[in-house]
Amino acid sequence: MASHRRPKQAGRTRVTVLTATAAAAVALSAQAAQAAPAKPSVKSVKAKVDGLYEQAEQATEKFNGAKEKQQKLQKQVEDIQDEVARQQSELNDLQDDLGTLASAQYRSGGIDPSLQLFLSADPDSYLDKASTLDQLSTKQAEGLQQIAEKKRTLNQQKAEAASKLDELDETRTELGKKKEVQAKLGEAQKLLNSLTAAQRASLAAAEDRANRSNERVDLGNDLPASSLAAAALAAAKTKTGLPYVFGASGPSAFDCSGLTSWAYAQAGARIPRPSQGQANAGTRLSMSQLMPGDLVLFYGDLHHVGLYAGNGLVLHAPRTGTFVRYESINNMPFQFGVRI
Repeated sequence: MASHRRPKQAGRTRVTVLTATAAAAVALSAQAAQAAPAKPSVKSVKAKVDGLYEQAEQATEKFNGAKEKQQKLQKQVEDIQDEVARQQSELNDLQDDLGTLASAQYRSGGIDPSLQLFLSADPDSYLDKASTLDQLSTKQAEGLQQIAEKKRTLNQQKAEAASKLDELDETRTELGKKKEVQAKLGEAQKLLNSLTAAQRASLAAAEDRANRSNERVDLGNDLPASSLAAAALAAAKTKTGLPYVFGASGPSAFDCSGLTSWAYAQAGARIPRPSQGQANAGTRLSMSQLMPGDLVLFYGDLHHVGLYAGNGLVLHAPRTGTFVRYESINNMPFQFGVRI
């Protein structure tokens, strides 16, 4: 007798399994895509690196300022300590002199003066001695006054020395922030290392083009404001192509304020080391007033400085990884110029 049972649908289970497998594969692919995001573009990496270099330069100028302050404070402390030692020696001498006077007075003052006169075999001689003792008393009073004044002066100088030493400790703390600069530079290098060899090569080529553009720079015909400015700019021009190095002030490497302070030193003028100090070293100028050799300050916190070279160009040490070179004054946020 024929069977009336339905035939098995063998394919349905297999289709269900295949469908589930495919769905799982899609889900895993999506997760993998989320787990491995696309590499950042050269443009975004460069923007981040430039930002880190700027932060490193800000920290560099703080370091330069603290270093200059430390040198000044160290000299002031040494001078004050020398003066304290001299004043202490003078005070010791005054106290010794006063002790000698007191001993002499004690030895001659054991008997009442009227009784000494009555008993004296030579009243005239005694009166002469009494006059001498009176003079000694006057001198003793003057000595006491000198000692009191000397002690006040000495205490003031000791307090000043203590204050300067506290300031010196603070500057040493600032100098310890050198690690902050190194950390920023390390971060920048990690970002650059994340690029492919081809991407790094394209960035290096762009930097090389910026350096080579200095070989045919047109500085125009503007004249410097003074022989001092002319000499400073001439000195700086001899350093084009030398590397930017954090904290360096020549003669074979520079940071931004290191270049400008070195250039003016060659011209015979001493200006402050950090850029913020150079901002207050002379007469401030607008962009239209700039002449070759003037200092040019950039960014709101004045952490970058260069020399105006003429024709809208600045000669400066840009940042880590670059060399002393000319660039357009419009490449950075101009604040003001300074004429030394």
